Amino acid sequence: MRLPSGFVQPRPPRNRSQAYAGIQPLSAFQQHQRFEPLPLPLGLPPYHFDLATVLPGIEASAGQLGHLTFHVVGDTGGVKDPKYQHDVAALMKQDLSKPSSERPSFFYHLGDVVYFNGEHKEYYSQFYEPYDHYDVPIFSIPGNHDGAPLPGDTSLSGWVSYFMTPAPHIDPISQDAPRVTLALPNCYYTLTCPFVTLIGLYTNVPEGGSVDSVQQQWLTNEFASAPESKALLVCLHHPIYSFDDHHSGSPRMADVVQHAINDSRRVPNLVLAAHVHNYQRIEKNIGGKVPTPFLVAGHGGYYHLHHLNAEDGAVDPNTGARLIKGSDRRHGCVTLQVDAQAIRGTVMLAGESGQPAEPAFDDFTYPASPLHLPKTITAAL
Repeated sequence: MRLPSGFVQPRPPRNRSQAYAGIQPLSAFQQHQRFEPLPLPLGLPPYHFDLATVLPGIEASAGQLGHLTFHVVGDTGGVKDPKYQHDVAALMKQDLSKPSSERPSFFYHLGDVVYFNGEHKEYYSQFYEPYDHYDVPIFSIPGNHDGAPLPGDTSLSGWVSYFMTPAPHIDPISQDAPRVTLALPNCYYTLTCPFVTLIGLYTNVPEGGSVDSVQQQWLTNEFASAPESKALLVCLHHPIYSFDDHHSGSPRMADVVQHAINDSRRVPNLVLAAHVHNYQRIEKNIGGKVPTPFLVAGHGGYYHLHHLNAEDGAVDPNTGARLIKGSDRRHGCVTLQVDAQAIRGTVMLAGESGQPAEPAFDDFTYPASPLHLPKTITAAL
């Protein structure tokens, strides 16, 4: 395909949560965003990792408190201007000084840890240093920038160097901000925790994401076998819905999750994503009595924020997705607290763009009880 000189990618349309419906149009711009091979897993299917492995006693302590609290956000790498990442990290560290009933137990990163190509040598400035003295574990699924290698490198080599090491150790590259590496079983895995099951996909490098049949089968199995006694959260880097003017949402990821829902009949209590550099809380009624929340939390520190293409309350006539609350002017993170009855969230925004820090920009509560697709309904995301 020959392109006119100076041609760029088109902007997603206004008031739409997905830039295209169904089949993604072929584009010459996609040739540099190929599907990258996955690293060999460390463990065996179904690739479960117990939170108690790194936080011994968490079952007892969470049981005593009656809930589990943790941070969530993605797209943190401060590659061009580290100020924003450090500002968000400072807010997260402040949370660790709260009473034990409110103190987060870990940070779940939604991908794009290191820009632009997930290089190992960038981990000190974009990962170790910003989170020095953030003394709880950091888990992650990889993002597209973590998986897009430079010539001569292999995909996810930097991400693997921290998150998938067979023998946990302190990497010399961490210098004065040491942190012991993790031994996650795969680049997609399920984190088993008190009160909540976190299923983490790796949606690879292509724009809109891409999942092979093996990971699709794994996802369906995880939906079907997830404990009924715990809330079910699904985490992926590329969002299903996004009211923004840069990336937009992905029908491809909608297919992945709706197939798992239809085959297992289990509906997630919350779907988390990043990739788009802003915050959005979106709801979509999949067929139950309550809408399913979809959070876009890609405002974790990368300097360039993406503008929203709709106002709060907008409904996409094509998908039925509704933008409940959004912010495209400030960075921040999400705190989730999960108990046997509810998932409660608070969105913090850092002070910038002439506005002070906002510790509770958005507050929400959704049920944590198991949700199932009615027999007569087929999910269509």
